[in-house]
Amino acid sequence: MIDILNAKKVFKEYILNYDIQEPRINIKITHMYHVAENSRKIAKSLGLSEEEQNLAELIGLLHDIGRFEQVRLYHTFSDKISIDHGQKSVEVLFADNWIRKFVEDSNSDAIIYKAINNHNKFEIEKGLSEQELLHCKIIRDADNIDIFRAVLDPNQRPEEFGHIGCEDISREVLSPEFFEEFKKEKLLMYANAKSDMDIMVAIIAHIYILNFKMSLEIIKENDYINKFVKRLNCQDTYTKEKMDEIAEIAMNYINKKII
Repeated sequence: MIDILNAKKVFKEYILNYDIQEPRINIKITHMYHVAENSRKIAKSLGLSEEEQNLAELIGLLHDIGRFEQVRLYHTFSDKISIDHGQKSVEVLFADNWIRKFVEDSNSDAIIYKAINNHNKFEIEKGLSEQELLHCKIIRDADNIDIFRAVLDPNQRPEEFGHIGCEDISREVLSPEFFEEFKKEKLLMYANAKSDMDIMVAIIAHIYILNFKMSLEIIKENDYINKFVKRLNCQDTYTKEKMDEIAEIAMNYINKKII
């Protein structure tokens, strides 16, 4: 049985091992609480039991726990130049046996391990049980949703996206190729971006890989797409026109999926 209140208490104790006033640490703590909340909302919308909702919330709370060691050891959140933070998170929980402090029994260990280890991978691994796959999808949705809040929040600095979110990119130009790729309703690769504006479009394209209706409803309720595009304040005529079109395409996609 998962005691989510106790898990949150242990989490508060764990983060005291780090400088919680350090901006990168503080941002991740905020992110983890939001992802936990999103995870529970999604689980509840699916009609899952209270225990399954607690499990989803716990996975959301712990999914990035390896980030703290990542920044301590490597002074970065970039997996590309340091370590796989999903893998580091399960290492902290299971190799260091912190998992037993968050939940007393081992009944959900396999699900927690698989969900956290897969949350940041390009694709979910094959051969999972139905329940493992479900929680992998829940945490991936909950995590992707919070990208929008983090980039829009002026107090956040999403280091994984370089300087995006903390500097003015209003004069950046959108690549025509990226605009065309966005219309194909698929995830866009950050590595293929030719400008910071392309990266913003790649962020919006996360809507295409969301698995659940509630995930899209959260984005719509918070008006993330329109706020996102408005915040860019595009100065280039072509870019402004296409970004407005992207917002319309995205909202039409969301409305179609949540009917």
